[in-house]
Amino acid sequence: MKWKLDQYKGVSPAVATPFKPNQDIDEEALRDLLTWYLDAGVHGISIAGSQGEFFALSTEERLRIIEIAMEVVNGKVPVYAGTGAVSTRESIYITQAAQAMGVDVVMLITPYFIQPSATELVVHYSEIATATKLPVLLYNNPPRTSVNITPETFQKCYEIENIVGIKDSSGDMTQIIEYLRLTDRQALVYSGRDTLTLDIILQGGAGAISPAANVFPKLVIRLYDAAKAGDFDTARHISDVLAPLRMAWAWASFPVVIKEAMALVGRGNGIARAPISGLSEEKKKSLRKILAAIESFELKICS
Repeated sequence: MKWKLDQYKGVSPAVATPFKPNQDIDEEALRDLLTWYLDAGVHGISIAGSQGEFFALSTEERLRIIEIAMEVVNGKVPVYAGTGAVSTRESIYITQAAQAMGVDVVMLITPYFIQPSATELVVHYSEIATATKLPVLLYNNPPRTSVNITPETFQKCYEIENIVGIKDSSGDMTQIIEYLRLTDRQALVYSGRDTLTLDIILQGGAGAISPAANVFPKLVIRLYDAAKAGDFDTARHISDVLAPLRMAWAWASFPVVIKEAMALVGRGNGIARAPISGLSEEKKKSLRKILAAIESFELKICS
């Protein structure tokens, strides 16, 4: 494999796309967010993924936020661009456009709504991968797409030279271990669920494409560093402190809880694209308590 995979490890925020009150993309706010992440020391930037509400963006808007990310990051860290779509044809189009912008890695969510078979998934990913020169990460998120990439399907896809790994948001740790076992732990396996990040790192995973890093990038980086250094007590403590933020996702429709959390720590206005609406004042009050506890802990451990 010709890619130096070590450069694609660590913590990347699953960037939440900021919107203005009129629901247009707030390009200035996006630039500010990306700069903040870079200043925090993230190892990469993941743009136009599910936390970025790619499903609510036009293709032109999606490519625009990728373009902005490339301008702001300017080679400082790898950029992972979400380029998956329902159809193979559309996925290839977005992937090739992202390649032309100079992104480092493309991330391909499974087709959604249509529920392709395992054979169809392998063909889908094969056709996209052969249409680009970039390294490709598959993206498994069956709670959102109702399509699961089984370990056996991943193993077949991994035979394609430029498919280098997978981001998994299934929450199924047994399946994640199988991804690693069946590829002899060479594949880049990323956590997409913050409560499993520590476990995935300890099993030999590459790191996290993390929703929580939208709010607490330094703390998620500290978790990663502690785990890699063998300081498991610290890593476990951080994971436990962050867990209530993930559990709060059940309070409202995806992805507004993370966006509201960002707003409460001064990073945005909390707006998700309609029809998703904001949290009630009661839920915001509860979320403030969770954030205050995490912030207090972060001050102690990251100062």
